[in-house]
Amino acid sequence: MIIATLKEVKDNENRVGLTPYGVRELVEEGHTVIVQETAGIGSGFSDTEYKECGAQMMRNPEDIVKEAEIIVKVKEPVPSEYNLLEQFAGKTLFTYLHLSGVDKRLTKVLVNNNITAIAYETLEDEQGQLPLLAPMSEVAGVVAIQYGAEYLQKKYNGRGVTLGVISGTDSARVVVVGGGFVGATSAKTAAGMGCRVKLFDINPARVEELNAEMAEYLGPNLSKNFEAIVPDGENYDLALQEANLVVGAVLVAGAKAPEIISEEQVKSMKDGTVIVDVSIDQGGCIWGSRGTTHSEPTYEIYGKIFCCVTNMPGQYSRQSTMALTSATLPYLKMIAKEGAHEVMKRSLAGNGRMARGLNTYKGHLTYERVAQDLGMTDSYKAVEELV
Repeated sequence: MIIATLKEVKDNENRVGLTPYGVRELVEEGHTVIVQETAGIGSGFSDTEYKECGAQMMRNPEDIVKEAEIIVKVKEPVPSEYNLLEQFAGKTLFTYLHLSGVDKRLTKVLVNNNITAIAYETLEDEQGQLPLLAPMSEVAGVVAIQYGAEYLQKKYNGRGVTLGVISGTDSARVVVVGGGFVGATSAKTAAGMGCRVKLFDINPARVEELNAEMAEYLGPNLSKNFEAIVPDGENYDLALQEANLVVGAVLVAGAKAPEIISEEQVKSMKDGTVIVDVSIDQGGCIWGSRGTTHSEPTYEIYGKIFCCVTNMPGQYSRQSTMALTSATLPYLKMIAKEGAHEVMKRSLAGNGRMARGLNTYKGHLTYERVAQDLGMTDSYKAVEELV
């Protein structure tokens, strides 16, 4: 199989789809791997390292997509790359897609060109977890707190508070909404810095689990800084009004994120409060959220500072790329060895979890929630009908 990875072109996206180590693993299994020149520079990998691991280096992305049978990326193709997809018709794309939260034109291009699009964020393992979303969610959870600390500075019109422990003053208050990988990591990071953290999740079992996990992780001194709670309206509203930093971390796999903080609740927050919406990849979970870039990361509404960068881990590319390749490589090997059709067929013969990674196939949308969110139900067909 001919596998290729391209240089990411999204604003300040420095990750790359394959490390040199990943290239070596694939080459040793008999595959041909093409890497676009300088694709790994942002993650600290030189062209020489890729060559030494067996990669063929090519400069022109148009030439690469013509040769490749599988393209491995990090982020969804942006509009300037849509013409490449037209030259990639009938082949396999393996990357984060977040189709419910990005330009609808991308989905149409994938469908119209019969591209087999497998999304990292919807592929499930045998336990029903999201193994390819987890590593970047962990990075994003940490980064959300770092962004919060940055934009709370007065020069950004923030509250003028730190997230650390300062003698003679109250600790910063942080609210995290959503108890998945992102939310738990954000809460753990903030509480470890000494912030007073309240995490809200609608699942009582998850709330109980998080309280137990954090007590063990943080220890007796810091665990008092953390509380996971089921929102009841009053406690939720009050926490938002008192917060210095709010992190939105709600996920409905593959679907558009629900709005869990309203306009009125945003208005009720203190001026200078920082809002980091990590759910922005899936459309955002907070009223007023819209995607931003590393070049222009923030904007203000009602005196609140919104930070909604759609590729937060892109600035922490070395760690992020290594973690991502470690997670994706076993699945990529499987697809390269058997072909996407056979892998999905075998998945459906079992529990079908890996097949949930398939978002477009044979000219159809195959993820129902995406079809509903985009108003493209006429293009939807169940995977079982196509494989």
